[in-house]
Amino acid sequence: MLYKTNSESDTRRLGAALSGMLSPGDAVLLYGDLGAGKSVLARGIARGMGVEGPMPSPTFTLMIPYTGEGGRRLYHFDLYRLSDPEEYYAAGLDEFVGGDGVAVVEWPQMADLETTPALDVQMSRGEGEEARLIEIENYGVRGFDPGALTEWEARS
Repeated sequence: MLYKTNSESDTRRLGAALSGMLSPGDAVLLYGDLGAGKSVLARGIARGMGVEGPMPSPTFTLMIPYTGEGGRRLYHFDLYRLSDPEEYYAAGLDEFVGGDGVAVVEWPQMADLETTPALDVQMSRGEGEEARLIEIENYGVRGFDPGALTEWEARS
């Protein structure tokens, strides 16, 4: 399904809506160019899960764990700086995907990461400075309900 957001806050709200559809073990794999809004959507998912406080990008640490409402766990990855997919596995980061929390992974292609259950999210710039086009493909996330996202559905 293709969705459209018109602002950063709109993209965060879409992320928050997605958060209610995710369960421990699910992954959200975020693809897109620099500035496409991957971190904004990731923060929206985290806020929707009840994560509070600052949420810096894990660009240099590769992964930051968070705990939200009711002890819900979220693992936010940014794999942009990996120079080889083996670095991901050597660091033991694969242990946090498919486990006790939701994994939100920016730049999953840098680790050749393919996992299920997952939402593959392709993000790109739309018309207008803050507009984003967000295509979501579901690979086994049982709680994903595209009908609950009609507010953002892209229409021709």
